[in-house]
Amino acid sequence: MTTASLSPGGVCSYAWKVCHVPENTENGNGYDFVVVANRLAVNHVTNEDGTTGWERSPGGLVTALAPLMESSEGAWVGWHGAADDVLEPFDHGDMHLVPVPLSSDDIEDYYEGFSNGTLWPLYHDVIARPDFHRHWFEAYRRVNQRFAEHTAQVAAHKATVWVQDYQLQLVPAMLRDLRPDLTIGFFNHIPFPPPGLFAQLPWRHSVLRGLLGADLIGFQRASDASNFRRAVHNRMGYYVEDELIHVPLQSNAPDHGSPLVGFNADADRGTAVRVSTAPAAGVARLVEAKEFPISIDTATITALAKREDIIARSQEIREELGNPKTVLLGVDRLDYTKGIRHRMKAYEELLQNGSLSVGQVCLVQVASPSREGVESYRLLKEEIEQTVGRISGEYDTLSHPAIRYLHHSYPIEEMVALYMAADVMLVTALRDGMNLVAKEYVAARRGDDGVLVLSEFTGAADQLRQALLINPHDVDELKAAILRATTMDSDDASARMENLRRQVVHHDVRRWATDFLDRLGELTGSPSVKG
Repeated sequence: MTTASLSPGGVCSYAWKVCHVPENTENGNGYDFVVVANRLAVNHVTNEDGTTGWERSPGGLVTALAPLMESSEGAWVGWHGAADDVLEPFDHGDMHLVPVPLSSDDIEDYYEGFSNGTLWPLYHDVIARPDFHRHWFEAYRRVNQRFAEHTAQVAAHKATVWVQDYQLQLVPAMLRDLRPDLTIGFFNHIPFPPPGLFAQLPWRHSVLRGLLGADLIGFQRASDASNFRRAVHNRMGYYVEDELIHVPLQSNAPDHGSPLVGFNADADRGTAVRVSTAPAAGVARLVEAKEFPISIDTATITALAKREDIIARSQEIREELGNPKTVLLGVDRLDYTKGIRHRMKAYEELLQNGSLSVGQVCLVQVASPSREGVESYRLLKEEIEQTVGRISGEYDTLSHPAIRYLHHSYPIEEMVALYMAADVMLVTALRDGMNLVAKEYVAARRGDDGVLVLSEFTGAADQLRQALLINPHDVDELKAAILRATTMDSDDASARMENLRRQVVHHDVRRWATDFLDRLGELTGSPSVKG
């Protein structure tokens, strides 16, 4: 559909009010494809001349979905990034953007609180202790309802809606209550925990019920999808057949805090009544939960790696490091799930015992700032910087650093140059939904050189089997893998990298989006969204 462009910055009078779904959605108004994510597909930027505007976000999700949005006349619902600002919907290129306002309290309780203080650590194997606060969950429920209402307003009759990630797990059921005509998909970008860990969540049934509002629920790994199906069977008592979950139609009734069918207490403390056989036809919805591993924009990374200026920059980086024989590289958000401490411990011990020597090897660690307002992240930053200082003080020489620590975020061009400069990529995450850095490193290799050391606890390990797979908790195994990577025979390294590149080229982010949306269309009989 064609819409008038609205000025971002104008006040949207309905934004803080309860949504009243338009009655004319059956008359051709609204958008046939709607993406719902915590953030909009654009960033607000200040130009060199002092003017401000919007530019498309560089992330993989936006890259994958932008062509679909443009060809399908789509809308993107999300927060625009500033507290307390209420913006009208506006157009950017061929995308219609629908800002969802968040107050300072919403950001503190919904985002920093429940999303990142409760769900993030719980879903990452409780590496850090999750906090459970009732007012956090109430904010989470309230904000999810706001996202659902904004989506219901802009979606056309029988539109396809794709909800993204753990911050919005209640939206599918809320949206189905508001708009039962919609086809709804959900993708969880982070791990889904085993049933025993998930059971710790006081609001576990509300989350399960929220997700089951979708027709298709996608996960990074088969094990994540299995964890979810087991949680549904154990906690909800629903019949599960392979990847299909039979959801009783009564479970779609409104009131997200009310008792659920199959439970004899309130919604989040009930005892499941097991269903051992499939419900009769017509009394249940079928919801599919399966893996759809996400990937990267391989073509863009590969094209950047061919640019002469980036090739020159990669050579310059090695010179700045003193031209060591081997450059080791780690690239992470500064997060306790990424295993940065384990990586540095292994490297330090290899220097201590003489297995590696400065001048022959240098570790470059990029740790982009993350959630600096959270105490656990501030403490991690202090610990990492102390470790870097100790290694530098003990092993640096005037001409050769032992370690180079970069606490910044860099543009993709600089990252590709770093990938090209590195002989060994160290991905040692303790738990990670996918880890796209591993795939970006592979895509940036111009030849068949380079070695990837990869944690088995990343989703990428399911696909990149020719990497050196390690358990990052086993420091001795990690040390052995680093040594093997630095001394690997060129034929072995070449064969491994060729296999890895084939995987990354054939399974890029556009294929991920297409596979998910095609399957959603098959399940529901709705037209598939095409890019």
